[in-house]
Amino acid sequence: MILRSPHPDVEIPNVPLAKFVLPRARALGDKPALIDGPSGRVLAYERLAAGVERAAVGLADRGFGKGDVFAIHSPNVPEYAVAFLAVASLGGAVTTLNPLCTADELAGQLRDSGASHLLTVPPILGTARAAADAVGVREVFVFGEAEGATPFAALLAGDGGRAPAVAVDPREDVVALPYSSGTTGRPKGAMLSHRNLVAFLRQTDGLLPTREDDTVPAVAPFTHLSGLALIMLMGLYKGATIVTMPRFDLEGFLRLVQDHRATVGYLVPPIVLALAKHPIVDRYDLSSLRCIASGAAPLGTEVERGCAERLGVPLVKSFGMTETSGLISATPSDDPAGVKPGSVGPLVRNTEGRIVDPATGEDLAAGEEGELWVRGPQVMKGYLNSPDATVAAIDAGGWLRTGDLCRADEDGYLYVVDRLKELIKYKGWQVAPAELEAVLLSHPKVADAAVIGSPDEEAGELPKAFVVAKGEPTAEEILSFVAERVASQKKVRKVEFVEEIPKSPSGKILRRVLIERERRQAAVVEGGR
Repeated sequence: MILRSPHPDVEIPNVPLAKFVLPRARALGDKPALIDGPSGRVLAYERLAAGVERAAVGLADRGFGKGDVFAIHSPNVPEYAVAFLAVASLGGAVTTLNPLCTADELAGQLRDSGASHLLTVPPILGTARAAADAVGVREVFVFGEAEGATPFAALLAGDGGRAPAVAVDPREDVVALPYSSGTTGRPKGAMLSHRNLVAFLRQTDGLLPTREDDTVPAVAPFTHLSGLALIMLMGLYKGATIVTMPRFDLEGFLRLVQDHRATVGYLVPPIVLALAKHPIVDRYDLSSLRCIASGAAPLGTEVERGCAERLGVPLVKSFGMTETSGLISATPSDDPAGVKPGSVGPLVRNTEGRIVDPATGEDLAAGEEGELWVRGPQVMKGYLNSPDATVAAIDAGGWLRTGDLCRADEDGYLYVVDRLKELIKYKGWQVAPAELEAVLLSHPKVADAAVIGSPDEEAGELPKAFVVAKGEPTAEEILSFVAERVASQKKVRKVEFVEEIPKSPSGKILRRVLIERERRQAAVVEGGR
């Protein structure tokens, strides 16, 4: 059974991303494009367009051009959009880096992506500088000013000349290199072309709730496709106003919604849970919100209903992955009657899907559970420097194996049942167990280890390590050892010492055995309350 979108296909123009996103910026004039949440500083549309042009000139003067890679290692700030679109206009690619990365993690991505330039912020310049020096990055820029880096403002200080004309091939040229762990293993660069992201914007226009008169808080980091595509690119394409949050905290978010009269929230399940249950929510006026969209991780039906009822606004859900430039399916935001509890909606435009038996590769019927495969113009070109991983992910017919266990009903609405892939979803972040296992196994008192996601109401899942010890390490010692070597969202939060790690005859960790053990333990605890 081939699943198809209920929405009519749309034409995907063969144009570069920057030209597609900002054609109306001059006409929008002094309308705020981006507002810095903490300070209230405004970047208007006309200044945004001019800044993109000037930054492109400045980068070209420094030798940056088509095919080069520019790394952005920064929290959400208005100028993030200037840098991204300037690079795009020169035919370069941006690789986005989590500001919580350690120097080793940062260096690994810089090296793999081949980044020639790096942009960061003063508080984390030390980490960025160490990684850049280790890899040989040509120049480090910084938003603001800090010793040891070139101010980003220097790129905007030219005489107003025009950036060089670049012949961009939208189908072939990569514009974004976000890193994803895919179905398993260490992070890999997902090669997203100009056409991939233009397709995303066309496919979801009118399905996502953003309109020109909206104010959208940028809660999700631009490092992630959810922040980059759903919030930043869609918001600018539609002419909306985006209010940036450099770092999330619940009260700060509530205050931002209240003070800026935000209308649409693209949120992850832990925030939706807080909006449904946290008492502090009642202290703020959230009446400006007209819609909430949830994605990035599963959301329970009860939490979904509780949030919508408490705030008195519709809550729509979407489903996607880095490898699909953002989205695969979405609940239509303009059709409240089309919302089905528990569903992530039907496929977006120009998209086909299949539910496939993971063992046999046979297509399954409506209602049956299997792996979701998708095909459409938003599917990435492949993984950078990883041809084997690309072949494993995308077959000869262009079908992307998502690694997600799903079912579809008779109307084509998707329901995500579980993940075939082994990624842990911690507060919307993707955490690769294999990466943490490699760190654990480097500890002198660890003989073997496995990591799974332990269910948690607030975070979704907590990385939990099962450790076979040699010697007598304490749980605190293991936790501290990992924390010193990975970004904060990847930290192991729980440790359990075991006699052995269950494995298949081929040596593969049998995570399902550990997950079932964790579920039984949770049930015993719950039953004892």
